[in-house]
Amino acid sequence: MRTAIYGAGAMGTVLGAYISKAGRQIDLITRNISHVEAMKKGGAHITGSVDFTVPVSALTPGEMAGLYDVIFLMTKQRENRAICEFLSDFLAENGAIVTLQNGIPEPGIASVVGSSRTLGCAVSWGATFRGEGCAELTSSPEKLTFSLGSYEGSCPRTEAVKELLECMGEVTVENNFMGARWSKLSINSAFSSLSAISGLTFGEVACGKLSRRKALGLLNEAFAVAEACGIVPEKIQGHDIVKVYKCRGGIKEFVALRLLPLAMKHHKNLVSGMYFDLKEGKKCDIDFINGIIVHAARNFGVETPMNLNVLSVVRRIEKGELSVSPQNLELI
Repeated sequence: MRTAIYGAGAMGTVLGAYISKAGRQIDLITRNISHVEAMKKGGAHITGSVDFTVPVSALTPGEMAGLYDVIFLMTKQRENRAICEFLSDFLAENGAIVTLQNGIPEPGIASVVGSSRTLGCAVSWGATFRGEGCAELTSSPEKLTFSLGSYEGSCPRTEAVKELLECMGEVTVENNFMGARWSKLSINSAFSSLSAISGLTFGEVACGKLSRRKALGLLNEAFAVAEACGIVPEKIQGHDIVKVYKCRGGIKEFVALRLLPLAMKHHKNLVSGMYFDLKEGKKCDIDFINGIIVHAARNFGVETPMNLNVLSVVRRIEKGELSVSPQNLELI
């Protein structure tokens, strides 16, 4: 079985290194030529909560050839349609594109390659790109989990993909895949967005008096939209986040605010990838996270003022009207 990771940045490099370390074949593909050359020469070096170096097969898109049975898609989402059209020429007839992107990217991918060749995977760990050939795992090794599922119907590659991902961590094949997706989307809408506009780590967001209150508010907006849409969020790493964090003041809110630091203890060093885009003056993927919640909310008449404020602050940073700073939390 031929497999590849398309978009071997921070998280793609980490996943590819684990799969390669397990002795499985996988190509790590990225447009970052210097990163490819470094991995060809010295392998992939994974630092952070682990430390190992492993030889890998690294390629640029121009070096791709033949057909792949499984392609893990780990790029930013802005070019998804064009990328999937490109990848369709390299995808076997009974192969699958497996998106490990945030948000809900599966419908767009399925519109290009077909629903039977589309798998989704919600990832509950993080990584940071540290330079040529190197990526930092910013989550604890015991919390490397995946929620895998089909967009529509079944996919013949599900079991094979599960076995590949198990080279790194625990994999749950979700019957309620949209519920699993929405749980991760809820977390990202709160912690990834606040990390991006403030520059804080997930742990700092969870511990700060103001930031954790904003995070809890964003979570509850996501829960309200899910309920309106008829989506039942799944547990994340064994925790029912709706049961724990859904609240409207009172003692439950008091408890929820104090539980947030504990919830992020295994991911406290994680920084949103959107933060690095904003710091470099690039547009980030906020439309595919908080923007998804706002769009769904409008369809069902749900108010999401905090998510709207997040989108506004990100737009102002992208335009150069604001800089990434913890002070931006006051605008949410």
